[in-house]
Amino acid sequence: MKMPKIGLALGSGGARGFAHLGVLKALRDHSIPIHMIAGSSMGALVGCFFAFGHNLDQIIKLSIAFKRNYYLDFTVPKMGFITGNRVKNLVDLFMHGKNLEELKIPVCVIATDLKTGEKIEFTKGHIASAVRASIAIPGIFVPEKLNGRLLVDGGVADRVPVSSVKKMGANLVISSDVAGVNTEAEISTVYDVIMQSLDILQMEIGTAREIESDIMIHPPVEHFSARAFKNIEEIIIAGEQETLKKIPEIKKMIQEFQLHGIE
Repeated sequence: MKMPKIGLALGSGGARGFAHLGVLKALRDHSIPIHMIAGSSMGALVGCFFAFGHNLDQIIKLSIAFKRNYYLDFTVPKMGFITGNRVKNLVDLFMHGKNLEELKIPVCVIATDLKTGEKIEFTKGHIASAVRASIAIPGIFVPEKLNGRLLVDGGVADRVPVSSVKKMGANLVISSDVAGVNTEAEISTVYDVIMQSLDILQMEIGTAREIESDIMIHPPVEHFSARAFKNIEEIIIAGEQETLKKIPEIKKMIQEFQLHGIE
């Protein structure tokens, strides 16, 4: 029986994006293969680490120990507070300086052209540069200049890039959406204002992406801060547990494809 090509769309959401690791863990533990990934912002970062072939359990351990000062390199605010060089170098180190086309699983990294508003899809080229562009939260990170474009966070153009993973050839799409508005959020800094505003602006888009997906996983992580890299273990567990609820549905979907050859 023909196995469907399963694509994973990983959404943006700052620190909440660590929930994607829990999603990947649950899929792996239940032998659900992932043939391609499209990711925006934190989804792009997690997707590239997974597709590179790093041991998932080791990535989870590393993430739990992650601290914000590993990537914060502040600058005098002009187009952003954080230059992003440190995180770019960190990604490049773990990706061994490779290009997207060298990954073990095809990955599409989503960024946004700040001048035109166009959604930019990277499937080739330097991994660290593409990821750096994709995580450039407007107003927080300095935009990434790449291929003559000024690029910011992929979530601005496409929070959960379902259409991109379909374009890659996926027969079935599993999406992980970690965004949500925390109505009890403590808003005390400019970072809080920006992150909360983005969450609010993107809420309506989530409904459309759910309709487009075959399976939408929505880990309940909206009560966690998108900017404070705390409670990472809890965020990962939330992603895993929410995915476990969907495993029977995913397996049924695969079986139906194999029986009927759904295209």
